[in-house]
Amino acid sequence: MSIRRPPAPLLDALLVAAALLDVWVHADISEPLRPASALLAACALVLRRRLPRVTFLLTLPAVLLSDAVFAALAALYTLASLTRGRTLLAVCAVAFTVGNLVSLPSPGFEFSAPSTFIAFGYTAATAAAPVFLGQLVQARRDLSLRLAEISRARDHERQLTAQTVLARERAALAREMHDVVAHQVSLIAVRAGALQVGSRNADVREAAATIRKLSVQTLEELRHMVSVLRTAGGGPAELVPQPSLADLQRLVDNSGIETDLRTDLSDNLPPPVQRAIYRTVQEALTNVRKHAPGARAAVRICHEHATVRVTVTNSPPTRPALSLPGAHYGLTGLRQRAELLGGTTTYGPTADGGYQLNLTLPSAGTR
Repeated sequence: MSIRRPPAPLLDALLVAAALLDVWVHADISEPLRPASALLAACALVLRRRLPRVTFLLTLPAVLLSDAVFAALAALYTLASLTRGRTLLAVCAVAFTVGNLVSLPSPGFEFSAPSTFIAFGYTAATAAAPVFLGQLVQARRDLSLRLAEISRARDHERQLTAQTVLARERAALAREMHDVVAHQVSLIAVRAGALQVGSRNADVREAAATIRKLSVQTLEELRHMVSVLRTAGGGPAELVPQPSLADLQRLVDNSGIETDLRTDLSDNLPPPVQRAIYRTVQEALTNVRKHAPGARAAVRICHEHATVRVTVTNSPPTRPALSLPGAHYGLTGLRQRAELLGGTTTYGPTADGGYQLNLTLPSAGTR
């Protein structure tokens, strides 16, 4: 658990208070110059963060004239923690040492006395301590910044790696869609066209024309999706225009199912709600084609107060259903889409052997 650092103003106030206490302890009112210089040094600590060099210079007179040296030591520590000039720090440490040994206005030490060298060593160590501590704090701060930069660089590298992997997967998916799916849909369109031209049965020609039209539309959407996938992070790609309520009638007409569509909705609903309604009807009609061949469908869409209700009901099938591949995710996707919009989706068989799908959404379209 890391210790919380006190706020900077509080720390500065504590240092000034400690310096004033040092002045009070060493005050000599018989010589007003000495306590005055010490008071100046204590008050100068307020500037130590913005003007560390000036602050140290303002504390030197107190070192020369009095024994109150706490303010000078605090200023020397601040200077050492904020500057990278080793020469400047050495000069300041020597200045503190000499100033502390000299007692103005009457110097009181002799170079020939052994005690002078002992005092010099002690004073030099006292000056070196805040310098080394300030440099240590500066190194710790630089290390923290460097670690933060390394962490950001690693996060960026992981993001780039993930984007690269995603781009490769999208490119592989685009190739598969282009080489396999699009090719097969093209063959379906060609065969449907040949059947439309070669058949003499009107119903067969109509069904073949519908298959060919849907195949062509699917092929266009596939090609656009392939182009979107191939952008792979190269900038936002324009998506296929999203369907709306205005496209419902065309969807029903192209479904190949006898469908009765009744709706009282306007086109001013939010786009997410319109897309949810369209996809629900689309999924329901697709399931009717797959699982209930020959069945009729009824689509009812109404707006009651602040709620939109969609009901798609189909009659029992008139012929056996074909075994078609499916991922079984359609209804699950509809339910998830409805939940995202604040609605619900229910479905199940009806009493007469048919099937019914119900969608309920708030008309405001909660996102």
